[in-house]
Amino acid sequence: MVIVSEFVSLDGVMEDPNCESPFRGEEQETFKCDRLSTADALLLGRMTHEGFAAAWPDTMEHYEGPRREALGEYTDMMNGYPKHVASTTLQEPLGWKNSTIIKGNIPEEVDKLKQQEGKDTLVFGSADLLNTLVRHGLVDELELMVFPIIVGKGKRLFEDGGDGRTLELVDSQTFGTGVVSLAYRLERSQTG
Repeated sequence: MVIVSEFVSLDGVMEDPNCESPFRGEEQETFKCDRLSTADALLLGRMTHEGFAAAWPDTMEHYEGPRREALGEYTDMMNGYPKHVASTTLQEPLGWKNSTIIKGNIPEEVDKLKQQEGKDTLVFGSADLLNTLVRHGLVDELELMVFPIIVGKGKRLFEDGGDGRTLELVDSQTFGTGVVSLAYRLERSQTG
């Protein structure tokens, strides 16, 4: 399955990485680590890959003690998993371990990934990739971690002119910080 896992503000902005800062909490970190452990691969757009590649390989150098211990498993998964990168501009070899570029038709290549044996493939960030995957019916589940803040401007989760899809709520969880996780299964397009 392809699972899209996104951080969004209440008004749907997904590109501001600082909107989550005042709402971070240990229970959310545990939740995200548990989610990551249900997968065995990542599917990322170019910009998300570049941001992650600049941060994750060296993440452990910035922490000590219990925080380092807590992040260790998550960091190991992020660095160790195969990372499939949708990009027409990047060149291989990519600097982040186990990263390869999806060449050719992105929807066709993602459909091939979905046919492979294994656990889930997670998509983080990657708004343009997300919208392409939704348009082609390649997202099985959309997990939104909604932060109780209105950002007001920035790249939104879905582009204008959506296709009228309905979503089925399959799970929800509220954290002590006021953040809510909502998991939806995508249903078929409701238009033509």
